Amino acid sequence: VEHLAALRAIPHLQVFRPADALETAECWELALAHTDRPSILALTRQPVAALRKDASENRSARGAYVLAEAEGTRKITLLATGSEVGIAMAAREQLAAKGVAAAVVSMPCWRLFEAQDEAYRRVVLGTAPRVAVEAAVEFGWNRYIGDRGKFIGMHDFGASAPIEALYPHFAITAEAVVAAALGLV
Repeated sequence: VEHLAALRAIPHLQVFRPADALETAECWELALAHTDRPSILALTRQPVAALRKDASENRSARGAYVLAEAEGTRKITLLATGSEVGIAMAAREQLAAKGVAAAVVSMPCWRLFEAQDEAYRRVVLGTAPRVAVEAAVEFGWNRYIGDRGKFIGMHDFGASAPIEALYPHFAITAEAVVAAALGLV
């Protein structure tokens, strides 16, 4: 659970955690293009749905981007990496059914996002409260969720089982994201 935090702490290392096949291809392209620094692609072992179909632009090149904007005024921003982006998308749908407009931000590479200008980062993160979801420790997420935000992820160590058992056990679910979001709005 601590490996992503440890890797992200290494200076100049680009840690890519893509959400689907298209983001994986984009991150691979970026890793090959940046010959002046090392890169790691942290991939999932479970199947993930295709979240994007438009490959006209490498959206991962900015480190994070709005995958799905809120319908109406943004009330909550859901931040996620890797396979948990699908969980954030499911939570967005559940929140919409409750009348809460949520945006989903995919963050495949924190280091590239931090290299963007402040105006871009502000637009992506927005001003609404934020919930982050990642099957890892919270370390580092506070810079994005702030003091008011919530983190859905790992708080324990030492379990191994199929994803269908682990995610509910650790409350890394769309329902947990929805509950956290509703507690902030």
